[in-house]
Amino acid sequence: MAKRERVMRMSVELPLWRALTAYRVLTMLYAIGLFVAATGRFAHPWVAVGYYAVLFVWTLATLPRVANAASCTKRFLAVDLAVALTGILLTPVAVSHHSIVDGGPTLPSIWTAGSVLAFAIKGGWRWAAFASTLVAVANLVERGAPTRDTVHNVILVWVASIAIGYVVEVARASELTLARALEIEAATRERERLARDIHDGVLQVLAMVQRRGSALGGEAAELGRMAGEQEVALRTLVSGGLLPVSRVSEDAALGAVVRAVEEPDDDGSPVDLRMLLARYATARVTLSEPGAPVPLTPVAARELAAAVGAALDNVREHVGESARAWILVEDEPDTVIVTVRDDGPGIPEGRLAQAEGEGRLGVALSIRGRLRELGGAAELISVPGQGTEVELKVPKV
Repeated sequence: MAKRERVMRMSVELPLWRALTAYRVLTMLYAIGLFVAATGRFAHPWVAVGYYAVLFVWTLATLPRVANAASCTKRFLAVDLAVALTGILLTPVAVSHHSIVDGGPTLPSIWTAGSVLAFAIKGGWRWAAFASTLVAVANLVERGAPTRDTVHNVILVWVASIAIGYVVEVARASELTLARALEIEAATRERERLARDIHDGVLQVLAMVQRRGSALGGEAAELGRMAGEQEVALRTLVSGGLLPVSRVSEDAALGAVVRAVEEPDDDGSPVDLRMLLARYATARVTLSEPGAPVPLTPVAARELAAAVGAALDNVREHVGESARAWILVEDEPDTVIVTVRDDGPGIPEGRLAQAEGEGRLGVALSIRGRLRELGGAAELISVPGQGTEVELKVPKV
């Protein structure tokens, strides 16, 4: 079955850049609106008109620059901050001295904060501290002397920008940690899936070759011995697993990237579980099923049928080819229950834990692992001398 790659991008920065883009446009219009509403306070209005013309063109022309971290380069940040500082220092030239004494706004007004916030989002709290300090110095020079309102505004911008820069740094670290955790989970799930497939196929064949070779003797015994060695090596590899490789985004502006390989759910149409279990019915395996279809999603039906197959493989391997087994299918309102029972001698207490420690993961992966991924459960009941019963439960979705 063809697989597809699912790509998940996680970034808290992208919403911040979008918010900053809107902030710059709105505050530019706000600054121009203040000029239009209070032209009387300007001693040299043409200075203000020239500056606002530059601010208008600069803000609109640089919107792509503040779309993400990759576009927002150090050179752009420097020029952008220079535009804000120039507007602050031009304020005493454009407006009347009385307006400055009364605490009137600077030419760029609150647009300046957008430039400082760009530093914070791009480089964190250290860059934010640098930019806000330059803005503070420019405001003090523009006022001529520190006033309560000036100091209040300077501290507000300084604290807010540093706080946002720190939050961005923490968010970046959290993104990488989350991406790593998701990749480990995806790699673990893929490892378990591969381990189940290997157990259901390769390991079973190697074990059979080892048994038949030992029984035949001669050259076949040597072949059986080699198959046994490969079985042990493969079980060790499967139980040890693979270490997932940490991935980072090709574009830092897009945040952390996680890739997971998943199998498509065919066309999503329900599958009758009875059709998949019918192939297990033989002269020694009795299948009891409802008269009506037992619909499940394709993935759930496949995995549940594979778990039943793994349980029957265990019966043949541990009880013998002549063992009898019974499969009972129960279609409950919210759950599908499949019970596999045999007439063998049962499983000694502690044997399953010992087998799992030896790398024999038939029950752990091929049965319980499959149902765990489906949100179900597998319960194994074994009484010495009375056979073994495996109850498989899968919720209906």
